[in-house]
Amino acid sequence: MSVHLSVSLSSTVVALRRAGCVFAEDEARLLHEAAASPDELSALVGRRAAGLPLEHVLGWADFRGRRFAVDTGVFVPRRRTEFLVAQAAALAPRRAVVVDLCCGSGALGVALAAAADAAELHACDVEPAAVRCARRNVGDLGQVYEGDLFAPLPAALRGRVDVLLANVPYVPTDDVELLPAEARVHEPRVALDGGGDGLDVMRRVAAEAPEWLAPGGSLFVESSERQRDTAVEVLRTAGLSTRVLVSEELYATVLVGTGPADHMKR
Repeated sequence: MSVHLSVSLSSTVVALRRAGCVFAEDEARLLHEAAASPDELSALVGRRAAGLPLEHVLGWADFRGRRFAVDTGVFVPRRRTEFLVAQAAALAPRRAVVVDLCCGSGALGVALAAAADAAELHACDVEPAAVRCARRNVGDLGQVYEGDLFAPLPAALRGRVDVLLANVPYVPTDDVELLPAEARVHEPRVALDGGGDGLDVMRRVAAEAPEWLAPGGSLFVESSERQRDTAVEVLRTAGLSTRVLVSEELYATVLVGTGPADHMKR
């Protein structure tokens, strides 16, 4: 049930529109559902109007039809990234070993593990706030580690990873300041800034990925359309055969880098 009728939905819509919220009607309904009192609603609307991402105001984000906790200061999973998870789920072997690098809230890994009936799920992030949030979302489904890229992963995973999700930052450093304030101000820069051409972190992931992938295992990453050709070369240079998948509806570009089906690796 929505918050007390003393606060009209239409007045909340007006307040959100004045703050520049494009989807004011949808957001107003969610805020009314979340608030237990008029005072709480006022506080929620005030935080949203001040520029805090809706997901941080609500404390959750919808990803592939499931609500994931998203704490303040944690990267918000984007709807376009649902395409990456869908492609990974379509290619994942049954009972796959899944690793979610740069996991943020852990939404990608959990969504894929559920879709692919994963045997193991491992996730990691360098941001302590993200790790705390991911541990809540992952729960008993897997393990979450704190550290830089592959560094905190158990050595026993080398050569066993069937699906490697790496939602790395790929915004060029000079473009970070052009991002909407919701991202630029309220999400960690380490989750956005991909270095000079935006592909620095992708290069690091691709360089180490073959050591961790199982025979025939695949790395899944996003890039922008303009970075696509360079990103393909990054994965190929690392020894991965590469395909590009595009969703025009979601404005998503996904690269799949697959290792050799050399069972001697095991």
